[in-house]
Order: sequence, then structure tokens, then C-alpha cells
Amino acid sequence: METYNLAQATQILFTTPIAVFSSESLAATLKISKERSAFSVISRLLKNGILEKAGKDCYILAQKPAHQFLIANYYYKPSYVSFESALSHYGILSQFPVEVTSATPLKTAKYCSKDKMYSYAHLKKDLFWGYDKSQDGFLIASPEKAVLDQAYLASKGLKSFSKDELDWSLVDRKKLLNYAKMYPDLSL
Repeated sequence: METYNLAQATQILFTTPIAVFSSESLAATLKISKERSAFSVISRLLKNGILEKAGKDCYILAQKPAHQFLIANYYYKPSYVSFESALSHYGILSQFPVEVTSATPLKTAKYCSKDKMYSYAHLKKDLFWGYDKSQDGFLIASPEKAVLDQAYLASKGLKSFSKDELDWSLVDRKKLLNYAKMYPDLSL
């Protein structure tokens, strides 16, 4: 982009499939090579309500907000949405959690953005599997993996787990039992 015309930048951003940006990915999308120019364009996009800041070095389009699970994946990498959030997403758990909960092989962390809490629970690297990319582009545990992640952290005293609160008709029991074999000391 030779000139940093706000209208051109807006058009490019609204036609890109990317929903969550860092300052670096914004500069690349807008073909801005100079850091100072990128900062200036990002500031103008924020000031004019085209972009919203969703967290530290995290931007979303104001008129086309990103799914909160996509933002959760973006904040802390690698991670996938699991536990209560995934169970609620699938309808297995009827309550909707206040925070978006994810699994990561990294250390446990929490982030707050725009009145939304994002938490990341550590799972051992050999338990970091069983997730897929959704149609909306975010990584989320399969229903069975989300149940097991929840049960596993509950067995460690880090989360609660009540079998009675879950709609088991939405869980593939055969897949659940096969996955459970890969968890150390976990009994359902």
C-alpha cells in the first residue's frame, strides 16, 4: 500500500478473512513496511472506530467482531477452548461460564479484555490433543476431550466436575472411553 488512505485500509481489512490482528499482522495485511507508519495507521483506524483493541497487541474489526473463542486462541498460543466453555458450546453443560476456559501446554494464565475473562489451564504436553478447528476458525476440544479435560483437572482439585450436570446423550461414549485410556489415573 503506497499511501495509507483510511478508506483503502478499511476496504482491505473488511475483505480479509482474518478476524483477529496483531500490529504485525495488520501491517502485513495493509502492506506497510515501516513500523512508525503502521503505528500511525493503526491509531487512525482505532480513532475512527474501524478497529477495536481487544487486548495487548490484539485488534478486531469494530463492525465485524471476532468470536470470543477465536480471541481466546489468539491471546495465548498454543491453546484450545475446552472445559466448561467447550461443554457449554456443545450444549453438554447447560450453564454458560463467565469466562472462556482453554487448555494449554504452557503455564496457567489469565487475561481480561473488554469485560471478558480468558483463563488457560496447564495440561501436560502428552494431553494436548483432541481438538479441531471449528467453522468459525477457532480451536476447540471435541466434546469427549472437553469432558476428560474437565474431569482430569477436577481429579487434581483444580476444577469442579459433576457428572449429573452433563447431558451425556451428546457425548460419544465409545470415543470417551478410548480417549480416557490416554489419561493417567482418571476414572469416570
